[in-house]
Amino acid sequence: MRLLHHTCIGTNNMEKAVEFYSAILGPLGATVIGTVPGHSTMFGTEEGPEFFILNPANGQPATSANGGTYGFKSPTREGVDKFHANGLKLGGKDEGAPGPREFAPNAYAAYLRDPEGNKICAVCFAAP
Repeated sequence: MRLLHHTCIGTNNMEKAVEFYSAILGPLGATVIGTVPGHSTMFGTEEGPEFFILNPANGQPATSANGGTYGFKSPTREGVDKFHANGLKLGGKDEGAPGPREFAPNAYAAYLRDPEGNKICAVCFAAP
């Protein structure tokens, strides 16, 4: 069972955000599974929608959270590497290159800021 039904982030450029997230989430097994024209794009897996990109409902510009991180699960370390490389190619900013992390056994992660400034990461717990 998933703990969260979904997570949303705002964007000021839906086309650019969809291109960015398609490139970084594809290696993790997620694809665009739906859209609401003028409002949102939904990414997910066979389990359903999990991550939404949307235009803020209040009409104000989208901003990033300080201290917040959106973490994506990768089944492989190669997926973490591709997540990071694809993100950098599409305007993401490095916040931590792919590699082992001390926060858990076998943790392998990479961190980026997306084009809107949101902090995101991909993490894999598979043994090397």
